Amino acid sequence: MTTAYFSHEDCARHDMGGGHPESPGRLEAVEKGLGVVGVDQRVQRRVPEPAPFEAIRRVHTDAYVDGIVAAAPDSGMRRLDGDTAMNAYSLSAARHAAGAVIDAADAVMAGEVANAFCAVRPPGHHAERDRAMGFCLFDSIAVGAAHALAVHGLSRVAILDFDVHHGNGTEDVFTDEPRVLFCSSYQNPLFPFTSDTSIPGRLIKTPLRPGTGGQVFRRAIERDWLPALDAFRPEMIFVSAGFDAHRSDPLADLQLEAEDFAWVTERICEAADRHCDGRVVSTLEGGYALDALAASAAVHVEGLCDAGE
Repeated sequence: MTTAYFSHEDCARHDMGGGHPESPGRLEAVEKGLGVVGVDQRVQRRVPEPAPFEAIRRVHTDAYVDGIVAAAPDSGMRRLDGDTAMNAYSLSAARHAAGAVIDAADAVMAGEVANAFCAVRPPGHHAERDRAMGFCLFDSIAVGAAHALAVHGLSRVAILDFDVHHGNGTEDVFTDEPRVLFCSSYQNPLFPFTSDTSIPGRLIKTPLRPGTGGQVFRRAIERDWLPALDAFRPEMIFVSAGFDAHRSDPLADLQLEAEDFAWVTERICEAADRHCDGRVVSTLEGGYALDALAASAAVHVEGLCDAGE
């Protein structure tokens, strides 16, 4: 089977202003990277539907969702905080980003595709139940995971987040949900300045000091994530694929290379093969050095394609 590749034109129209690192050029970089390695010819391209508000409300409060809808401007820009803003396309982009993860989960569960990657923006993993932050409006990966639990009747779902920033929004959404194992590697200290406290069997935090390179990252994943996944035995794996731990990224200080993202993708797919018939849904989070993003996303999607064949 093939790897599905979900994207929507409004995700490239969401724009928070000139000079903002979370720019439309990020999706152009991902497309460029796939073309360089030929992965663009291996994926099955799909256009997602917007996430229904019912699905978004599984992970965000009614008041928060209503507030985001009310804040969406018809023209110009509306700033939500110092980092996060909306233009006329932002609400649609955020709904399609979350919808991509829902549609990807449906396609994988139906056996239509082996796995999926969602090339979407804005990112989502910082959006808490009732708060936009860190460039994020709706927590797309959480919306998709909650959909898998509610609609497909799964009882164990894992979310793996290798973005350089901790997925505080995903932690906030699922902090009291025993059906979700959330594993997050991240640089600390760094936004969002989380505590490093784990909850065995539920929340696995893997903090990495500034300057950490690939070998230390790999040993930490082998130490923290892989035993937790084998003990939890997920029925589906969701991935918050942030590539801002790359050594070239301007917003952080880890020293990973593209091959480290290829390595972690392979380990994730191996765990999926052991426990859930290879069911993996991945979505784009961070990554702000465009050449590094292109190379890193390409090897990630290539790894999904290889695992699905």
